[in-house]
Amino acid sequence: MPEIPGDVSRGTTDAAGQADLTQTADLADTESSRFYLRLKGVFTESGSRPRLTRKRYKTKEDGGSQPFGPGRDPKGLGSALDALTAQLGWQSPLAQSSLMESWAEIAGAETAKHSTPAGIEDGRLTVQCESTAWATQLRLMRVAIMTSIAQRYPDAGITSVRFLGPDAPSWKKGPRSIPGRGPRDTYG
Repeated sequence: MPEIPGDVSRGTTDAAGQADLTQTADLADTESSRFYLRLKGVFTESGSRPRLTRKRYKTKEDGGSQPFGPGRDPKGLGSALDALTAQLGWQSPLAQSSLMESWAEIAGAETAKHSTPAGIEDGRLTVQCESTAWATQLRLMRVAIMTSIAQRYPDAGITSVRFLGPDAPSWKKGPRSIPGRGPRDTYG
């Protein structure tokens, strides 16, 4: 390979090569040196220690990990569970299950003996009643029951209440069933 004057790879320096090196360095100085200095400024501070290390040392000096510093107080189990349920979005299902368990407090002890909550679907509470008379009576008390639910369990998301009477046997099944209205009794 022929020797080129000022070839950096060969390490030769003569007068013409020195001039070529200076021109090359001036061209390289414009773009690559700015790039180098920018990267050096990003990753180091004053060329001594990386910036990430300094940030780590600063947090230790600021008191973030001191044993009795702010934010390091122990929390109670109840507040930790409340924060977890809020974070995971469990407030509504937990409020709904609490509502189902405390039906006797919401509707009253005598009413709760004759009715039980059957389930909650799409914001509708379904209550199974012992007889059609109790279902009718609870329909008349719907406003008071909804007000009590809204005050005690606002996170449950209950928008309506449905009161069902006892299930009547179906006369539409079987090999000898005939079309028609069937028996006319309320079964309750």
